[in-house]
Amino acid sequence: MRKFGRRDLLKNSLGASAALVGGISYEHKALMAHMMAPAQEAQVKEPVKGLQRGKFGKYEVSRLIIGGDPVSGIAHAGELVYQADFMKQYFNTSKILETLTVAEQNGINTLLMRADDRIISHYNLHKKERGGKLQWIATSAPEQGSPVENSKRARDNGAIAVYLHGGVADGLVKAGKVDEIGEIVEGFKKVGIMAGIGAHMLDTARACVQARIDPDFYMVTINRVNYYCSEAAEVGIFMRSIKKPWIAFKVLGAGRVKPAEGFRLAFEHGGDFLAVGMFDWQIRDDVALVQEMLEKGIHRDRDWA
Repeated sequence: MRKFGRRDLLKNSLGASAALVGGISYEHKALMAHMMAPAQEAQVKEPVKGLQRGKFGKYEVSRLIIGGDPVSGIAHAGELVYQADFMKQYFNTSKILETLTVAEQNGINTLLMRADDRIISHYNLHKKERGGKLQWIATSAPEQGSPVENSKRARDNGAIAVYLHGGVADGLVKAGKVDEIGEIVEGFKKVGIMAGIGAHMLDTARACVQARIDPDFYMVTINRVNYYCSEAAEVGIFMRSIKKPWIAFKVLGAGRVKPAEGFRLAFEHGGDFLAVGMFDWQIRDDVALVQEMLEKGIHRDRDWA
């Protein structure tokens, strides 16, 4: 009788999962392919040099920012209930530190992740054990309570900026409480770091502009599949009037769009920076893609930050 090893079990279980859910995302397919590939097939590539940067207040931020959803196990995997735990198992402490190191080696100088215990502890560990110098833009973590109090914790642990979680901002606008967003933004500013507003729906950004709220930057989603975002062309037209830095996120529709297409659409419609959740083995190629894309030139109707 044949004995089955860990790789056989992983291959069989992932293969069965793929057969059961034919509509799985590009991201999930890539993860399965990577996990099933023999280790000896991995090719070490030279790090990418020359990733472009832009002005973000008094800071310079790489045009590609590493996002935190995969590290936090936020899978956006629909009915695949195991996927979040799968990602958390993958991103143990060793893998998180390796991922942040690879990002720095390839010219990414900023991460965008939640202001929670898991992220804070690993961000500090990266600085202490790896000499990491990544800048941190913090997402307010709704379960932590007051966004302003959460921002103080982010500041005290080295964050350069914080923004109100997009789902929270969307909810406040829908509830007719846009003034609360303004109060939170002013609270962030009093804490002493850059203050931003997140938005999945364009109506959220519109309401904040109409209410004359004055954030230092916006986080607005954009992708071609309307995944947690408004229609891409409409977003691009509206954002032309915004003279603040715009970090575009969910540009790959949480793994539903391939990078070449998602990156280009976000940049062409005016995104200044792209926050993208990446596995360690995706970073180098994603950076190379952005670096080459920007080097060749992007047609935009919106000025760069």
